[in-house]
Amino acid sequence: MRKVLYKMPESLTGKEFTYCPGCHHGIIHRLVAEVIDELGIREKTLVVAPIGCSVFAYQFFNMDGTIAPHGRAPAVATGMKRARPDLYVFTYQGDGDLAAIGTAEIMHAANRGEKITTIFVNNAIYGMTGGQMAPTTLLGMKSTTTPYGRKAENDGYPMHMCEFLKEARGVAYLARTKVNTPQDVEKTKKAIKKAFLAQVKGIGFGMVEVLSTCPTNWGIDPISANKWLEENMIPEYPLGVFVDKVGDEK
Repeated sequence: MRKVLYKMPESLTGKEFTYCPGCHHGIIHRLVAEVIDELGIREKTLVVAPIGCSVFAYQFFNMDGTIAPHGRAPAVATGMKRARPDLYVFTYQGDGDLAAIGTAEIMHAANRGEKITTIFVNNAIYGMTGGQMAPTTLLGMKSTTTPYGRKAENDGYPMHMCEFLKEARGVAYLARTKVNTPQDVEKTKKAIKKAFLAQVKGIGFGMVEVLSTCPTNWGIDPISANKWLEENMIPEYPLGVFVDKVGDEK
């Protein structure tokens, strides 16, 4: 008798992803879907898609959802959760959406302790619109708007969203992870589960920042992109758990 060890999560529609080869969005989507399946909350979960590479997230996740105006996903999610507190709401956002035009929305949602979950994908660049500098772009990193590299005196410093948000009293769970190795995939899944449990248990706001690659706009192949992430993004954005009020995962 054969035992099923691995299958597509019910929380994914099966629609083919539209992301570039080597991008980590597909991995992160699957982890979110697996967590929702394991928690048994798919029929009561809503997704809020952003403006950016993951704008079609609502087509990939097998649940009801909507698109928010640029940067406003936390505000939209707040309204949905307050109107239907019996449902579970999560936002899926990139660094351009969350850390640039959406800075106020994410900061205030976290500070209010809104019982929503945010998956924040940080690839240090604007992906969908052609590779411009993002708030998370590293110093010296080239982009279409910083062809000679980002300079602090002109462009400011990279935004560290977890470090900012950890001071907000309403945060129940906050972590930064990556998914470029099998071990990191497992760690990220555990972090995502805790971020959802913060909402399931009614504790407060939960967010996981996942460091990701963007081979297309970085101008390198996927394997080199994984190495670049390790050598450049990790020193700037240290991994770890910043807030954990959830406790046991059960």
